Amino acid sequence: MKGPAQGPPHPTLRTLTRALPLTPATVLLLLFLAGPIAYCAYIAFTDLQLTGQAEDSFTGLENFRTAFQDEAFLNAVWLTLVFTVVSALLGQNTLGLALAALMQRASKPVRTLVGGIVVTAWVLPEVVAGFLLYAFFRREGTLNAVLGWLHLPTQNWLYTLPILAVSFANVWRGTAFSMLVYSAALNEVPKEITEAAEVDGAGGWRRMWHITLPMIRRSIGTNLMLITLQTLSVFGLIWVMTRGGPGGKSQTLPLFMYEEAFQKSMIGYGTAVALLLLVAGSLFSVIYLRLLRTEV
Repeated sequence: MKGPAQGPPHPTLRTLTRALPLTPATVLLLLFLAGPIAYCAYIAFTDLQLTGQAEDSFTGLENFRTAFQDEAFLNAVWLTLVFTVVSALLGQNTLGLALAALMQRASKPVRTLVGGIVVTAWVLPEVVAGFLLYAFFRREGTLNAVLGWLHLPTQNWLYTLPILAVSFANVWRGTAFSMLVYSAALNEVPKEITEAAEVDGAGGWRRMWHITLPMIRRSIGTNLMLITLQTLSVFGLIWVMTRGGPGGKSQTLPLFMYEEAFQKSMIGYGTAVALLLLVAGSLFSVIYLRLLRTEV
């Protein structure tokens, strides 16, 4: 005699069964990611210091009010914006796209040589890249040696134009990522479409603007989001080259945060700056993600 027929499992039980394999990863994320972020968020609302303090106290929004009244913080915000726009949005993104497009038409030996040089700069540790670019831009460096050989005026680039020098260094080091992203995207563009446009009389710039760029729009948005977030957190490269100087002329938010938290021992204030930087990165991510949802 057959027993009573068993119905389908309860939806809650089915959901728990499916979520069970994700439990270890979820616990690790909560423990090592969400936990430290939550603790840092708490510290940002206190007057915690590294030395000379028996106990910290809750100060509310005082650290954030202090930041927006601090000329050094506002200067760091401006320089971070300049550094991000010049080195990421204009530099890495544009140069990476240009290299990827040129390498589509280049011969294999040229692609191998150019790709190897660009990728080598990318895989170098940030500190090593910083020392190399410091040697390039310093008063007795390679750039001034070349300019002197050409009988052109020289200057101490790390003193007169420090934010542009570190922006160029970031472009030199990070362009490979954009080049690889765009190379993969351009390989996915159907050749039949571009060839048909060429037959119809469309020049190279028109094909790029009206056909290629719209078809790789999602890759552009993804690349912009990733290089923007990476550039916002650059620390070692600038620290090795200028340490934020001279006179704070290349002090971006990560360097300002480090100085306030670890050199001046104001952990609460430095963490508040870090939290603001995290919010800025989140806003950039939301903007890029909303742009990616828009259909061509």
